[in-house]
Amino acid sequence: MTLSPRQQAMLQFIREYVETNGYPPSIREIGEAAHTSSTSVVSYNLNILQAKGYLTRGKEISRGVRLLQTGSLPETVGDPSDMIVRVPVLGRIVASEPVPIPDDNVSPLDVEDSIALTRDILQENGPVYALQVKGESMIDALIHDGDIVVMKPDSNVRDGDLVAAWLKVEKATTLKRFFWEGKDRVRLQPANPTMGPIYVHPSNLEIQGKVIAVIRQL
Repeated sequence: MTLSPRQQAMLQFIREYVETNGYPPSIREIGEAAHTSSTSVVSYNLNILQAKGYLTRGKEISRGVRLLQTGSLPETVGDPSDMIVRVPVLGRIVASEPVPIPDDNVSPLDVEDSIALTRDILQENGPVYALQVKGESMIDALIHDGDIVVMKPDSNVRDGDLVAAWLKVEKATTLKRFFWEGKDRVRLQPANPTMGPIYVHPSNLEIQGKVIAVIRQL
């Protein structure tokens, strides 16, 4: 089976580490070897290696990676430089009740950091950005506090799209599913049975983007 350059590098590092030390590396050590500080990106690629039968993972155990296959590494595909995309992290988005942004002339989407994603995660063309999720209103959509959502700037949304919604009057942003309720009302629906929807007039709403990927923080 073919693997991306990052997945092959991770697999090679794990094999060499086990041969040298007699036990598997930690998630952080694998990330350092793969030149990423994001444990969620490491975990994503380890999950792919597990699905393809190269290793198993004990997620509740420190150094819980176990190799299943030996022998030569699979063939890589493509130029490694073409496989990595830097995505800017533009702050946080609240996945609960909207939280007002302090009125200090700071944009709700100030650049804070960036993450490196591989093309097997990010398949969209054009500009994208990322936000770190704060809150638990989208847990039934498998988006938890601390996760990172990758967004595509797009105000043309349809019912059911997962969006970053900016409430103009409240100066607040929130992550919710978008639904039209007639021409004069929009419902921003959480994915948590303990929380109710938010209703807003379209004139008070600006869609800053649609979610195209979720990076889990473990």
